[in-house]
Amino acid sequence: MNITKRALMTVAVAALAVGTLGAPSFAAGKGTVGIAMPTKSSARWISDGDSMVKQFTDAGYDVDLQYAEDDIPNQLAQIENMITKGADVLVIAAIDGTTLSNALENAAAADIKVIAYDRLIRDSGNVDYYATFDNFQVGVLQATSLIDKLQGDGPFNIELFGGSPDDNNAFFFYNGAMSVLQPLIDSGKLVVKSGQMGMDKVGTLRWDGAVAQARMDNLLSAYYTDGRVDAVLSPYDGLSIGIISSLKGVGYGSADQPMPIVSGQDAEIQSIKSILAGEQSSTVFKDTRELARVTVGMVDALLSGSEPEINDTSTYDNGVKVIPSYLLKPVSVDISNWEEIVIGSGYYTMDQIK
Repeated sequence: MNITKRALMTVAVAALAVGTLGAPSFAAGKGTVGIAMPTKSSARWISDGDSMVKQFTDAGYDVDLQYAEDDIPNQLAQIENMITKGADVLVIAAIDGTTLSNALENAAAADIKVIAYDRLIRDSGNVDYYATFDNFQVGVLQATSLIDKLQGDGPFNIELFGGSPDDNNAFFFYNGAMSVLQPLIDSGKLVVKSGQMGMDKVGTLRWDGAVAQARMDNLLSAYYTDGRVDAVLSPYDGLSIGIISSLKGVGYGSADQPMPIVSGQDAEIQSIKSILAGEQSSTVFKDTRELARVTVGMVDALLSGSEPEINDTSTYDNGVKVIPSYLLKPVSVDISNWEEIVIGSGYYTMDQIK
């Protein structure tokens, strides 16, 4: 008994000493990847985190995954902690891509490589690579899905929603969509009755569905008491659900008042169910497993001293430099192909949807 107590005391003292000396707390192995995610309030980011933990762990890495719940100081503290603990690489999906410059200076000083994950980190020269989807094409797919589903010659009333103005991707989504919609607005086939256009007017801070719902309420009461809205550009499923809730609140979705065409993004389960219910019209599927695979490949290359695979060296200028990027292809999903895309790929099971 005394020997056991003495052994336990020795272990405890040793552990205390290590903690006091501030030695790195990550296990020695192939390397440690610090992953900073924005929030668990979106199913999409949970899926990203799960995919990366599995694939990095399978590849032999230690992983430190942190969610900041859309709190910028919290994300900064999490990243600084990863740097202090000795991460070899940081993979960061930024809440606000303009707030990380000081933290990334500290990462560079510690010779820690940085991969921007799906959201571009701006105003820093200490971003090494960017793994994302073709975000301009996401917007093109969203707008095209609206146009393809509008029946007749028009004119059609459309309202526009943008993503969070502090997320660089939101501008790519919006600009991609407007590359399709603007010529039709100019020709008069599409009419924005509210006149609200441009990210400064249509942006939705933090991608908040409740904010989108409230704005849709205001649009309907101010501009559509004597007419109907035919289509709504929504850049994200979480906004789409809020928009649809607003529309249903004033009678859309009934036999007398069909639901407008509403786009989306991320193929979240709630929106797939909404598509099956005849409410949301489409979404854009982005396979987070593939994005995780690309990111693992980048880390493998960086830590082995080789060059990561990239396919874009011109699109993503973060204000300091053009970030070498790998862009994955997004896929439009609607009632005609949802089962083939999201069930057939194994992304969801039928039990999750039904």
